[in-house]
This record gives sequence, structure tokens and C-alpha cells, in this order.
Amino acid sequence: MNVIKVSARSRTAAVAGAIAGVIRESQRAEVQAIGAGAVNQAIKAIVIAKGYLEDEGVHVVCDPSFVEVEIDTQERTAVRIVVMPH
Repeated sequence: MNVIKVSARSRTAAVAGAIAGVIRESQRAEVQAIGAGAVNQAIKAIVIAKGYLEDEGVHVVCDPSFVEVEIDTQERTAVRIVVMPH
């Protein structure tokens, strides 16, 4: 499964559309963000995607966690949020 990576400069509407599309196709989306700004954009995108999916009768829940990722040989802590139908 591909992880939807969000940065502080990501457009929330675009990320929301990607989240909703992945949930429609595979019933589970993983959203990953590193840093406060990126986590903020990710949460806003999830809320927007929730609205898109509720219009179709799909209600979602989130399961957040911390994960260690390697970027340019450096280990960083990311927030990973799994979004899935309830």
C-alpha cells in the first residue's frame, strides 16, 4: 500500500481527494506527516475527506501512531494516521 505523504505546504483539498479515492478503492488509507505543520495539514485533509465520504454514506475512523522513517540516512519520527471505514 502506498503511503500518502503530507508536507506543511500540501494543499488540503488535493490530499483530501487522494485520501477519499484510496478509501473508495482499497478501504484503507495511510497518511504520513513529519512536523507540526505537516500534521496540521494532514488532519485538515482527513476532516475534508471525511465530509466527502459521508456524502456517500461512508463513515471513517482514524488510528494514529508514531513511526520511525529514514530520510537521507537520518532517522525521523513521523505521525502515521490510518483512515478506514467504520
